[in-house]
Amino acid sequence: MLILALDTAQADCAACLFDTTNDVVLARTVETIGKGHAERLMAVIDETLRQAGRAPSGFDRIAVNVGPGSFTGVRVGVSTARALALATRTECVGVSSLSSLGFQARELAKGRAVMATIDARRGEAYAQVFGGADGEALTEPSAYAYEALDGLMRRHDALAFGTGASVAGLEVAGDVTHIEIETIARIGAVARPQGPVSPLYLRAPDARPQAGFAVARR
Repeated sequence: MLILALDTAQADCAACLFDTTNDVVLARTVETIGKGHAERLMAVIDETLRQAGRAPSGFDRIAVNVGPGSFTGVRVGVSTARALALATRTECVGVSSLSSLGFQARELAKGRAVMATIDARRGEAYAQVFGGADGEALTEPSAYAYEALDGLMRRHDALAFGTGASVAGLEVAGDVTHIEIETIARIGAVARPQGPVSPLYLRAPDARPQAGFAVARR
């Protein structure tokens, strides 16, 4: 199966084409732009498919980062993924930023539970705890005050990873702060489609969304 993975939830505007049969990335394009994902995403997708020598519909599934992250960035990614899925009659699955960080941290955790965090600013962090052995979610993704992260970590005897824990002054167990586009593809390859993909928002937006990228909230 060929997975087209998309990520616009943070600074990167990224896409990759992943071959699950041979466990190999056929092509990837990553632009670290901070803003302006709406203007660049389709060009990034086109370049990725061009590198892989595939047609515009040359994939079997789309996997997209649904957040939490930049409010506008997440909306751009989800809207584009949904439009592509409709146009190419391809199934689409959502992958969260926190599950992606948790996936990347498991190797460093060596069997311990993992608390994945992302700095949400305004005194808060997004966080979720995952089992170290199988990666099963032990908590729901939520926004926490910085001072609440230590208690969450201790309740689950977890190791802390990510920018939220670092900003909150907790000891982090490894440098796992950047989501690799391949991670979105690998998680998306085994995810079960559950209807239309929607952004994962854990608090109200800091800014108004860009016009033309309206997606219904959960």
